[in-house]
Amino acid sequence: MSASVRIEAEAVRSLAFGSIGAAYAAVGTAISNAARIILIQNLTDESLMFSLDGATDNFPLPSNGFLLLDLTANKTIDTGFFLAEGRTLYVKEIGNPTTGSVYFTSLYAESI
Repeated sequence: MSASVRIEAEAVRSLAFGSIGAAYAAVGTAISNAARIILIQNLTDESLMFSLDGATDNFPLPSNGFLLLDLTANKTIDTGFFLAEGRTLYVKEIGNPTTGSVYFTSLYAESI
């Protein structure tokens, strides 16, 4: 028997350019559900560095760049890779942004 699953989105998290500095800053709050798909957008005018723990440099994104990860969209409700519930995305400057924001979108599965 297969379970019916639908995709749901958490509210987008964001951080404006004025709050991005030399130290890591959280992009909104921690996610409430294990994420199957994540979209991270750097809509500032400078390259930025991102981290999943607030200490380790994990990946940079150029100005107006994005990272889209389909971690487990095509799996059943409880198997596969996920970005864990309770995770927070962090960002710091590489260049000094003067406009724009960073956005973090998280999609998760819900049984129906």
